Amino acid sequence: MGVYTTINPATGETLETYQEISDAELQELLERAEKAYRSWRATPAEERRAVLLRAAELHREREDELAGLITLEMGKPIAQARGEIQLVASIYEYYANHLEEFMAEEELEISGPGTAVIRTEPIGPLVGVMPWNYPFYQVARFAAPNIALGNTMIIKHARNCPQSAMATERVLRDAGLPEGVYTNAFISSSQVAHAIADPRVQGVSLTGSEKAGAAVAEVAGRNLKKCVLELGGSDPVIVLEDADIDAAAKAAANNRLSNAGQACTASKRFIVQDSVYDEFVEKLTEKMSQWVPGDPTDAATRIGPLSSASGAEDLDELVDDAVARGAEVILDGGSEEGSETYYRPSLLGGVTPDMRVYREELFGPVGVVYRFHTVDEAIDLANDSPYGLSSSVFTNDDEKARQLAESLEVGMVWINSTSKSAPDLPFGGVKLSGFGRELGRFGFNEFANKKLVRNPHA
Repeated sequence: MGVYTTINPATGETLETYQEISDAELQELLERAEKAYRSWRATPAEERRAVLLRAAELHREREDELAGLITLEMGKPIAQARGEIQLVASIYEYYANHLEEFMAEEELEISGPGTAVIRTEPIGPLVGVMPWNYPFYQVARFAAPNIALGNTMIIKHARNCPQSAMATERVLRDAGLPEGVYTNAFISSSQVAHAIADPRVQGVSLTGSEKAGAAVAEVAGRNLKKCVLELGGSDPVIVLEDADIDAAAKAAANNRLSNAGQACTASKRFIVQDSVYDEFVEKLTEKMSQWVPGDPTDAATRIGPLSSASGAEDLDELVDDAVARGAEVILDGGSEEGSETYYRPSLLGGVTPDMRVYREELFGPVGVVYRFHTVDEAIDLANDSPYGLSSSVFTNDDEKARQLAESLEVGMVWINSTSKSAPDLPFGGVKLSGFGRELGRFGFNEFANKKLVRNPHA
């Protein structure tokens, strides 16, 4: 049997190990989730709302404890970890405050006699497969709307975040959530597949790599289960010559380097008009240089270690490939000498399609800058990617911003800002970035039965 292990990435020390559960134990969890669904879906909305509000309160009350687990298990600087917990609390609160609105019957205007309404109802037990880079936030995006709706969940968290996984379940149980509505399960990939295929399970949500997404989607499709996938991203930032260059460079650096660049919506490709290219690159390089890796438990630290030594090795391979093929090293960072996980910010130019970094996701503090002449060239560069998650456009011309937003093949576009998450904003992408949406009303409806109730004689 496999294990889930807490390894402090800042020190390399192995702290805690947890065994996977057996197949028989998984069957018990599935039975419990099915039983809990029958009662939870019938629980009055005001009671579900009270649980969500208490969950928000508990996240705020336990902010130091929960943020400390994030820093311990994946190396996020403590100030950023606290910000993650604050965002999580706002997500639970958001769905508590909008639960009844989102579940209200919608009366249809119809051509025939009588009435027709759409009811929003839960569909049953779900499986969630969660990543390590935002160990509480990613869970909340999936759990909060489905707790509100009346579904139940079995969660397979990342192997390097077992204590965060258990803490989430503990908070929800302490908030009053009945046993079986939300269950953390230390299970294997094969057990995930068995759970998805189980007749009692009605859907699955995964946040992770496209490889993992393809595996989950294959099992879900074969068993006709609803599937939501939030996968990788290689987000472009387009900077036009009329933009506020200093503001654009600052936003680009902050978004590229927050969480040590380990975010699907981190800005990764900077596409800059030639007339302001040199100015932007100079300012971006200056601002990225100010992010010095340090102790993630120190509140002043802005960039901590990567979550694993393998993450640093993967980045080095991508950068080395680009340099070997002629890329320009604008900011020479890379792995810290004597450390397997600390990685200094880096910036590359002169990247061409024959280099791996042109198409592969850089999951760490490395950026790539491109030069363009016309807006059409910028659009072509931005869209020439297998991913389509988020994007940014910096310009003082509202009409140009609108045109670019319409032309970009992505799920999200930010104007004069880089991507940020909020409970009321739908989150998701296209192409290899996945499908489906989380957060807002759209996230609430992903695993909902939109039931038609028609009465021709009313």
